[in-house]
Amino acid sequence: MLKFYSKKEREIRTFFDVGVILKGIDGILETIGGVLLYFVSRDFIGKIVLILTQHELIEDPKDFFANLITHSFSNFDQYSKIFGSIYLFSHGIIKIILVAGLLKNKLWAYPSAIIVFSLFVFYQMYRLSYSFSIALLALTIFDIIIIGLTWHEYGYILKNKNRSTD
Repeated sequence: MLKFYSKKEREIRTFFDVGVILKGIDGILETIGGVLLYFVSRDFIGKIVLILTQHELIEDPKDFFANLITHSFSNFDQYSKIFGSIYLFSHGIIKIILVAGLLKNKLWAYPSAIIVFSLFVFYQMYRLSYSFSIALLALTIFDIIIIGLTWHEYGYILKNKNRSTD
């Protein structure tokens, strides 16, 4: 960490670090999820969906989320399983690499993270445009905040790097 951080900049850096660590945890979970999704059977996934929704549907057969989950699973075929697995795994690995670079203050990681996380945001906004999800909206807002914090940190580091070489 740079020695030039003022109190305000330390607070921003703390938010940045927490956000990046959360992104890293998300990346680890996505990677694990991608591997698990590839190796588990569709029947096993169906049983989990049933366990997660059965109680809610018994209480309220019109429960929005339970019906959404069961409906989504009914369209879940082998292609969806493989696509989901590859998507989660690659998405997770990319996040882990970028997070490691950001936490180590590697200059290449800042613009790379801004570009990649922006691409994720554009894809998420595309998905939101035809299938709204509160969770996806929250993730998109979180990603936008992380992009802003990354942009700020990168600018701050470059400004102070140039100042220290003068």
